Amino acid sequence: MNLGEALSLIRPIPDYPKPGILFQDITPLLANGEAFNIVTKELSSFSQPEVVIAGIEARGFIFASAVAHSVGHGFVPIRKSGKLPFTRISQSYGLEYGEDVLEIHSDAISIGQKVLLIDDVLATGGTIEAAISLIHALGGQVYQILSILEIASLNGRQRLQAIHPDIPITSLVIS
Repeated sequence: MNLGEALSLIRPIPDYPKPGILFQDITPLLANGEAFNIVTKELSSFSQPEVVIAGIEARGFIFASAVAHSVGHGFVPIRKSGKLPFTRISQSYGLEYGEDVLEIHSDAISIGQKVLLIDDVLATGGTIEAAISLIHALGGQVYQILSILEIASLNGRQRLQAIHPDIPITSLVIS
């Protein structure tokens, strides 16, 4: 199996979680050990020495923690509101189907620390933009954004590049 075959396991689910949304279901990819390993290895190739790997709840956690484990680096969860037990900072953001809030522990990232940021899907860019804001508020430096799938028609890449032109964005699949 190659990377393309692994990524082809992602299946579109129309009208989920609400009418008009085409949800990209990664669970078939995750359920296939070989595919999951291939994708994790590809994402791991973007890691650098002395970085922390941050993942966005919920599906970004899966890939970010696998990458962190693979390269022997720490993992920082960026969670939805109310799920972190320690002192935290928050950032609200818009989704293609509503609004939400992300949080990060206030001591999760050191000043000047380099961060590899991973999420499963780059859609409108709002979720990733909020995560970058949280990392920067703690003094961290996002050096790369990775996503498994990018929905080009929602212009998330353009939004992020307009705000953060210095942060490279890599998506394994662009639809």
